[in-house]
Order: sequence, then structure tokens, then C-alpha cells
Amino acid sequence: MSRATFRFYAELNDFLAPERRGRDTAFEFYVPGPVKDAIESLGVPHTEVELVLINGESSDFRRVLADGDRVGVYPVFEAFDIRPLVRVRPEPLRETRFLLDGHLGRLARYLRMLGFDSACSRDAGDEELARLSAVERRILLTRDRGLLKRREVTHGYWVRETDPRKQLREIVERFDLAGCLRPFTRCLRCNTPLRAAAKAEVAAELPPRTRACYDEFLRCDGCGRVYWSGPHHRRMLALVEEFRGQATKSPNSETPD
Repeated sequence: MSRATFRFYAELNDFLAPERRGRDTAFEFYVPGPVKDAIESLGVPHTEVELVLINGESSDFRRVLADGDRVGVYPVFEAFDIRPLVRVRPEPLRETRFLLDGHLGRLARYLRMLGFDSACSRDAGDEELARLSAVERRILLTRDRGLLKRREVTHGYWVRETDPRKQLREIVERFDLAGCLRPFTRCLRCNTPLRAAAKAEVAAELPPRTRACYDEFLRCDGCGRVYWSGPHHRRMLALVEEFRGQATKSPNSETPD
């Protein structure tokens, strides 16, 4: 029997049993296989990994383990650029386009509120979600660890938090999104980009009080929804301030629910 030694770093330890966290883990095998298979058999989805060092050398997921190998496995690095070292995938791990499973619907609405392209499929099964994330080049967000281990998924993240607002903060911090917010530019319902609409264009669709009190509107050409700076706008602005540090004056109609 052959043996390799693994050490997982930072938040990758979230996937490990408590007794394995922050320490060397022995991986025994009879038939040598790719390091990707070993990483996932130890509980860590490959989509969470950005750097693999085998005996101090950067390696891709296809590297076949040998007896005595020492393997360091690292998550996404936010503080410094390690692109010259990364070999696990030919393209960057992250783009700011998301696909969320049906259990993260409120998180999807919050991300849209901040301006991020965030598709959400309530009825799609695991196979379809994996396919869509690859075809549409989206980061798959889910709380299902098994989904992230599917071969088709190359860009994904396991959401740790359960409260939607905490999930939003987790995603903004994890993917370093605070500097590229474009709040109130996407439809909360269907994710379509919004456009400015003249009052005359939407007047027939407005409640009488709204028609009398507001003059600036946005329309979604996907689902037809009309947005304006309604009573919930201040609450939405306060949430945006948490992430970019200043108030926003763009119009919208309501907070995600």
C-alpha cells in the first residue's frame, strides 16, 4: 500500500472532520490516481481549490500521486496574486457571474440588488445545474457539497452561512466584490439588466399615488416589471452602504423578500 500526506489550508478545513483540521492527513491507496480524486475523497470539492503543491511544486488536478508525496491544498487567495503559480485550471477560478441553486433564492435577489449577474434555477436538478454552470461559465453557489464534486463543475463555491444577509456578506468578501458593485441595475425577479423608462411609458402601470409622487423609473424588459424609489428604497440603500461605504441615489422599488 502507498501513502501520501495531505495538508489543507484556511477555509478548506471547513470540509474536514474536526480531528483532521489544520494537521497532516494520511491518504492510503493501492492504485495511483489523480490528485483531484484524492482531494475529493477526503471531502473537499475541487471547485474550492486554487493551488495544489506536491512536494513543493505547483501541480494540476491530473497529477498522479506517488508513494511518499506531500500535498498542500489551498483555497482562493484574496490578498495577493498567485496566478504565476496556479496550474490546477487553465483559466481563472472566478468570474462575477453566478448560478445559484433553488435553495438560495433570497441570496440571488440580494446579489442582483448589488448588480451581479445571478441566475437562479428553482427546479433544476444537480445534473442540469452542473451543465448550466459549465455552459454559461458561471460560478455555482450552493450549500450542497456533493453538487460541487461533479466533474462538469469547474467554478463553484460552498456557501457556509444560512441567513441570506450573512450569505451576501460572505459572498461579497469571499469573491472580493466590494469594489465592483453596480446597485439597482438588475431586475430582482428575473436578473435582466434594467433600463431607464420615461414616466409616460409606464404611467398606465403605476398605482395612482406612485404616478403622482415619482418621476424616475426603471423597466425590466425581461419580465416587464417597473421600479421606482419607493418606501423600501432607504432600507435597500442602507444595505448597499454596508458594502461600499456610501449612499446610492439610483432608483428602485422594493427590498428583496
